[in-house]
Amino acid sequence: MRAARYYNHHDIRIEDIPEPEVTPGTVGVEVAWCGICGSDLHEYIDGPNFVPPPGSPHPISGESAPVTMGHEMSGIVYAVGEGVEDIAVGDHVVVEPYVIADDVDTGPDSRDYHISPNMGFIGLSGRGGGLGERLAVQRRWVHQIADSVPLDQAALIEPLSVGYHAAQRAGAKAGDVALVTGAGPIGLLTSAVLTAMGVRVVISEPSALRRETAQRTGVAEHVLDPREVDVVARVAELTDGRGADIGFECTSVQPALDTLVDALRPQGVLVVVSIWSHPASFDLLTVVLKELEIRGTIAYVNNHPATIELVESGKIDLAPFITGRIGLDQLVDEGFETLIHRNETAVKILVSPSGRGLEG
Repeated sequence: MRAARYYNHHDIRIEDIPEPEVTPGTVGVEVAWCGICGSDLHEYIDGPNFVPPPGSPHPISGESAPVTMGHEMSGIVYAVGEGVEDIAVGDHVVVEPYVIADDVDTGPDSRDYHISPNMGFIGLSGRGGGLGERLAVQRRWVHQIADSVPLDQAALIEPLSVGYHAAQRAGAKAGDVALVTGAGPIGLLTSAVLTAMGVRVVISEPSALRRETAQRTGVAEHVLDPREVDVVARVAELTDGRGADIGFECTSVQPALDTLVDALRPQGVLVVVSIWSHPASFDLLTVVLKELEIRGTIAYVNNHPATIELVESGKIDLAPFITGRIGLDQLVDEGFETLIHRNETAVKILVSPSGRGLEG
């Protein structure tokens, strides 16, 4: 089968590799669509980061570069291993792409398996990936979805779960006012979750095209250009001088972080969603005097079922966030290069590893 293999930064190769073995307790998934994530871009630009370099195998998967990329995936079950009785061939599924030690509790009541020692991700740390035609996944990480959800939209359930977990970390509730800095894919999808929950969302985004996307998708009540509007003053105006209840940092840009600290109400909650590859600073006096809470968030933890319900129920429409569909051979030139150098023109680019998703 064909797969996109990560060797090193600026070195991704489309290769023929053996199909995965569907062993007891695993599910064979034929990938329909796989999204390109910001973490994939970081691996391409300046990695390896999450990808274990040659000679340094991941402590759980035992694999190192080259690895098959891709972790935002949807597909159809083509085989089930011995002992798997609640998933059938032909089922539509998405994958919660974790690589976690077998002795970690990942049951339905667990709230911390995503921060367990040596945690990794399928598509970065080994065990196949969504940018290959097929993969075999432990049953625990396979979530069935309704056939009524198009498989291209289903590929966005993984990043949508990131937004769901961020909202959960903030303690968001209906009637809250949230300020989201950044209308990239994660900022938009986090805003979609918040809006579905009944939260009043304000987005701050300097890119005109991204602001237009935020407005067109209806994920926010107000979309502001921080170059032309005093965001802190506008948020105060919208909240009768109180300030935002919760804030979501989705840019990894210092001015956005500063804006959130100033715009939050006393005892407000700031959730850092973006991955920072450089140090950041806080106005700690303001944090102290306003008794702000700063919370980090990473990925998701038992959030896929609730996220899937939001999509299946129609509370969130993922179609408007898909801005491109390509085949595996176009991954770098039309996928990565677009998102790196022309990222204002795209939200989510999906890849069909087999090319069958592009037919018709």
